[in-house]
Amino acid sequence: MALREKLRLILSIKESPVRLSISFAIGVFIGMSPFLGIHTVLGIICAYLFRLNKFVTIVGVYITNPWTIIPIYTFSTWVGAKLLGMKKVMPSIEWKALTLTKAITELGPLLKPFVVGTLFTGLFSSIISYVIVYHLVRKRNEEK
Repeated sequence: MALREKLRLILSIKESPVRLSISFAIGVFIGMSPFLGIHTVLGIICAYLFRLNKFVTIVGVYITNPWTIIPIYTFSTWVGAKLLGMKKVMPSIEWKALTLTKAITELGPLLKPFVVGTLFTGLFSSIISYVIVYHLVRKRNEEK
């Protein structure tokens, strides 16, 4: 299901603009967080704990998917490196002699910028998504 179709579904839900917007924004934040592999579970838990719309929260979580996760995480790691003042983001890697152990060791310095960047990018994206969904839902409510 395309993002446009998901947004139409969100706009068809009869709930307040604030509740729908918060549900989506929390989902976006979780989806862009560094907790890869448990995004869906975290989204459901947060939706349950904060009494958010579960469907809308999960739609927000699925902003990151197999097609978007690599560019999102790459950009977020770059942002984290810039926020941390790192001059050199990517370590030099000898690709021909690369093993799993060596990859973990070589890429280890990217963990901190990854975490900082995904949290920052997730927060920024969730604020933007809140504003967009809020205005779209209010517009829909005014038209009815």
